[in-house]
Amino acid sequence: MADPRFYDNRGPFRLAELCEETGLDVPPNTDGGAWVFDVAGLEQAGPPHLSFYDGRRDKEAFLATKAGWCLVGRRTRDAFPPATVLLPSTDVGRVFAGIARRFYPQHELDIQAQETPVHPSARLGEGIVLGPGAIIGPGAEIGEGTRIGAYSVIGRGVTIGRRAEIGSHVWVGFAHLGDDVLIQPGVKIGSSGFGFFSGPDGHLKIPQLGRVIIQDRVELGSNSTVDRGALGDTVLGEGTKIDNLVQIGHNSLTGRHCVMAGQAGLSGSVVLGDFVIVGGKTGVSDHVTVGDRARFAGLSGVAWDVEGGRDYGGIPARPIREWHKETALISKLARKGKRSTDE
Repeated sequence: MADPRFYDNRGPFRLAELCEETGLDVPPNTDGGAWVFDVAGLEQAGPPHLSFYDGRRDKEAFLATKAGWCLVGRRTRDAFPPATVLLPSTDVGRVFAGIARRFYPQHELDIQAQETPVHPSARLGEGIVLGPGAIIGPGAEIGEGTRIGAYSVIGRGVTIGRRAEIGSHVWVGFAHLGDDVLIQPGVKIGSSGFGFFSGPDGHLKIPQLGRVIIQDRVELGSNSTVDRGALGDTVLGEGTKIDNLVQIGHNSLTGRHCVMAGQAGLSGSVVLGDFVIVGGKTGVSDHVTVGDRARFAGLSGVAWDVEGGRDYGGIPARPIREWHKETALISKLARKGKRSTDE
């Protein structure tokens, strides 16, 4: 569900109204006059909420959901939760995006007129330092001893803990930050996740209604970006250290004390265990899970789940000794082929 600190819900809406607008049929023996109060992910949804299941992932979450209504593909044959009303659709993603936009038409950016640099409803602790041009939005809460650099923007409802160091030209929105965080200049926290449903008419933006949670003692390097979740949260675990120019995709979760070197990137819904080390320019594909204390050499490409406690390298990433052997063999074959050509 969308956090009301950041998003304004325009609902509730009658089920029949939503179905009519999106071309759905109200299922037989279903009350079309029932109120739908919000959209939510399968795991967060309750009886007043509408969710979706595209049949590709999250089958366990679908079976366990408490959602009152759930969009599903017309060919879905999976078992379904008995308390959930299924709403079959030929285009689940686009229909859900349309319904989410009805609830949250202003979901993309938090842009509001503000007469003073610090909004009257913001709450600031003792000993806070604000650089020239810093903006603190409505309902923001900032802990004691925090310092915020010049021309940085702290958006509506954002919370920042104690003794945080926020550099210049930083933008923080849709986010909660812990104590003793260090955010270098140019960082963007809470940007919209890169999610679209594609079809013959082009690409439809999926409303990104989640948050960013940054736990205590996290450091973010200059010009790094942390996208907010689509329906859930993007989370950086306690003590994690992020280098410059790193991309953290929406709904990704890092464990405690992870390290990511410059120009590395996590796609959407990646899960890193504790103490994972990601070398520079390494990319991790979407929905990949990495075990505790795994380590990746620079320029690696992580395409599938890997177990923890091992070193990996290459594209696709595999155990590093295996990668080294393959690299040596390829080099040997190349030299052999060159000699044969020369002869």
